[in-house]
Amino acid sequence: MSLEQLGITVLWVFLYGYLIVASIDFGAGFYAYYGRVIGIESVIGPLISRYLSPVWEVTNVFLVFFFVGIVGFFPDTAYYYGTALLIPGSIALILLAVRGSFYAFTNYGARKNNLYLLAYGSTGLLIPAALSTVFTISEGGFLSFEGHSVHLLMEELFFSTYSWAVVLLAISSVLFISSSFLTYYAARAEDRKALEWLRRFALWGGIPTIISSLFTFMALRNHNRDHFLNTLDVWWMFGLSFICFAIAVWFIWRRHRYGWAFILVMAQFAFAFFGYGQSHLPYLLYPILTLTGGVTNPVMGRALVAAFTAGLLLLIPALILLLRLFLFNADYVKGKIR
Repeated sequence: MSLEQLGITVLWVFLYGYLIVASIDFGAGFYAYYGRVIGIESVIGPLISRYLSPVWEVTNVFLVFFFVGIVGFFPDTAYYYGTALLIPGSIALILLAVRGSFYAFTNYGARKNNLYLLAYGSTGLLIPAALSTVFTISEGGFLSFEGHSVHLLMEELFFSTYSWAVVLLAISSVLFISSSFLTYYAARAEDRKALEWLRRFALWGGIPTIISSLFTFMALRNHNRDHFLNTLDVWWMFGLSFICFAIAVWFIWRRHRYGWAFILVMAQFAFAFFGYGQSHLPYLLYPILTLTGGVTNPVMGRALVAAFTAGLLLLIPALILLLRLFLFNADYVKGKIR
């Protein structure tokens, strides 16, 4: 494996970690608000709050690692994506700040304020929609170049079928991943009422996830046929992704093995996510920027690989410790420890 391939693999692992952890967090915030709207806040609210309290501050660690790493490994990405993502990136940062602020207000201040919870819940869907524009732009056709300046073609981005397909996929994926985990979490807590509601959310959430995935493939075929043909070369990864999805939904439908169901959901998105990444290579920005064309010098690359691998090896045990102390602690899960 070449240096640039090793570098993008490490970064892709960090981004996948963010996909899973952030999706659970974003979706949980939305379900907290949705529970209040339909009158089941007292049923699912305490369970969601017990999950969010210890983890809401650590979800962005993966994202920070990724963005620092992508600029370090591939400096040219800062030039091409920096200006282009100024608007959607700024929107995402503002939403992240708003989300963090209103989480604090909701949980440590005016707990019954509907506006605070609305802001917290809605940003859980708006943030992934804003961040998903990175994947859209990477397919090419949304940037213009005038001399040394890079401009984002906002009109093309807004009216692109592929752009909206990616947004729908991002939102539906967040809700499905989150509801699948929270279903397992409710089962661990032996909270039958919350379990039934969250199980229902998970079952219904799987439908738009699959539909939006197919919609994204069709839109990709029309927008970037070269990438679409590359996905056919790794069709087995997407096939395994669908098999994992089907088994996970079957477990949830049958009301057993919720833990295995969530593991299969993670595997589903791992196969799809890494299949997408593999089929996108060698381009970082189609058709302008490639891995070999944008990689940093070998000395810096090796140093970054070592540093980020060490960071990953430290981060994973830290998350496992967090899970053992809080999320998988029997007394904490059942609300006996606060």
